[in-house]
Amino acid sequence: MTLQPHQVLKQYWGYDSFRPVQEDIIASVLAGKDTLALLPTGGGKSICFQVPALCMDGLCLVITPLVALMADQVQNLVRRGVEAVEIHSGMHPHEIRLSYDKCMEGRTRFLYLSPERLTTQSFRDFARSMKLCLIAVDEAHCISQWGYDFRPPYLQIEAIRPLFPGVPVLALTATAVDKVVDDIQSKLGFASPNVFRKSFKRDNLAYLVYKEEDKYRRLVKIANSISGTGIVYVRNRRLTREIAEYLNRSGIKANFYHAGLEPAVRSSRQQEWMTGKARVMVSTNAFGMGIDKPDVRFVVHMDLPENLEAYFQEAGRAGRDEKNSYAILLYQESDLMDARHFVEMAWPDPPTIRQVYQALGNFFQLAVGSGREMAFDFDLELFASQYRLKPITVYNVLKILEREGYLALTDALDSPPRVMFQVGKEELYKFQVENREADNIIKVLLRSYSGLFMEFTSVNEYEIARRLQADTSYVHLMLINLAKTGILEYIPRKKSPQIIFTSERMAPENIELSKTFYFERKKDALYKVEQLIDYVSMESGCRSQALLKYFGDQTGKECGVCDLCHSRKKESTQEATFEGLRQHIMSLMGTGSKTTEELIQALPSIPEREVLGVLRWMVDSGLILTEDGKYFLK
Repeated sequence: MTLQPHQVLKQYWGYDSFRPVQEDIIASVLAGKDTLALLPTGGGKSICFQVPALCMDGLCLVITPLVALMADQVQNLVRRGVEAVEIHSGMHPHEIRLSYDKCMEGRTRFLYLSPERLTTQSFRDFARSMKLCLIAVDEAHCISQWGYDFRPPYLQIEAIRPLFPGVPVLALTATAVDKVVDDIQSKLGFASPNVFRKSFKRDNLAYLVYKEEDKYRRLVKIANSISGTGIVYVRNRRLTREIAEYLNRSGIKANFYHAGLEPAVRSSRQQEWMTGKARVMVSTNAFGMGIDKPDVRFVVHMDLPENLEAYFQEAGRAGRDEKNSYAILLYQESDLMDARHFVEMAWPDPPTIRQVYQALGNFFQLAVGSGREMAFDFDLELFASQYRLKPITVYNVLKILEREGYLALTDALDSPPRVMFQVGKEELYKFQVENREADNIIKVLLRSYSGLFMEFTSVNEYEIARRLQADTSYVHLMLINLAKTGILEYIPRKKSPQIIFTSERMAPENIELSKTFYFERKKDALYKVEQLIDYVSMESGCRSQALLKYFGDQTGKECGVCDLCHSRKKESTQEATFEGLRQHIMSLMGTGSKTTEELIQALPSIPEREVLGVLRWMVDSGLILTEDGKYFLK
């Protein structure tokens, strides 16, 4: 029996009702319409495709760029009793084959796929046998050259749609300006425009911008005056440690996080922050995507973000529980100049791009014309050192080469070691009898894990070593040796990001930079940084209103809680107090002239300096006269 959306929501998530707009989006999908959903960070995007998919017959294909986020969503679905699998470039070919088999045999409801896999022959081969009900495109702004995180593999989504005629597309994003909204629908081949928006206005979030010479002292003041958990964003990895140590010395429990840390360390620190053992996380923008902590009370930017899209998404991680929270940006005048400099650095000149591309081919020992669809673990620091390049230059060139479609980058991956037996139980027993040294580790594997004959299973090498009373290097070596015999397949732990060559290696002089993807986007990036600087430099208006206007929402009213609104309220309060005091003095003097002392005594609740200030202004304005120490009406 087909379930209805509310039944699915209750059965698998335990909720009685949807959030605003979610139900409309789901209804649109179930009606078979291509749909674009714009929901702010924390707005419940995943439910918008998971619920309708469970109401339909078939497989939901979910395209998402973040491997770590992909793994989290798959695990969350499995915990809820929903079968889901993932496929990305960091997986072993045998694992990929098993996942595809599950999809074709109808043994799973969701396939999470990284976008670069869309161009592979293996996907094309298996796609024809898949019965899809929905294509969900997460982080849909990645498909637009005008989006702040454009990824060329997303452009392949429209090309696969003819393989699944009649299957609707649901695109989801948290941030998109008007031209990105139009571009997403065009690039995905929407039959007709169909956009659902939840207002990006956050009534519980106060946007505050302060020009501050001593940012560290101000940060401590913020953390001491706002209770609860916080995130502090900086651009520099070194600063994450430095600021965290400063906060700890100031009595504020803090930790730091960036992509250069070991995966196990990142995971541990994230868990400490999630559980409240560390109150503040100081991080680069590597932290936050997929983090669902509702009670973050403040997000502080110590450096300017790349643009307003990035700022809005990062700041939006505060106050997802809809309680009062703060997004605070601290800046100095030099930061505004640095922001322009960072844009120039992010777009190296064409000769530098070709130089780095040539070095990559040499680094991986690829001949011109080879390498298509090949994936390589990549150590950026080692590469930069070997070819005497700045790491930041290498990183920015890689992003440009990705945008141009020459290669793809995966985020750093912490994939646990995985094992699957390649022989039946009888053959395995015979092998154990003939190989006594291998017998012990095989017994530990069989006793500790189920499903080893059916699919790849994650194993804990530390736990296996403990049970064998050995060290992990011995376990690692034994598993490698067993793999060489063909008894099992062993996939060691991966800790490195990867580069995938999406086209064969080319001669550097043949690397072309398109007008649209390189030159116009560079111009657009410079425009966006000026918009950011204008936002930071605002002296009047409303921060929330300005952000909403940037994203095409002209309906936003003044928030009343940002620094500019607060300053204006303070000024108006002072004006009201001043005017009330002026009128009071005029009425007192209506009964005759008064000395300064008499007026001060007649206004005991008003500070003396305020009375004197108003009297001075009234004399200067000609409203009253003074003579022999007395004031009287003109």
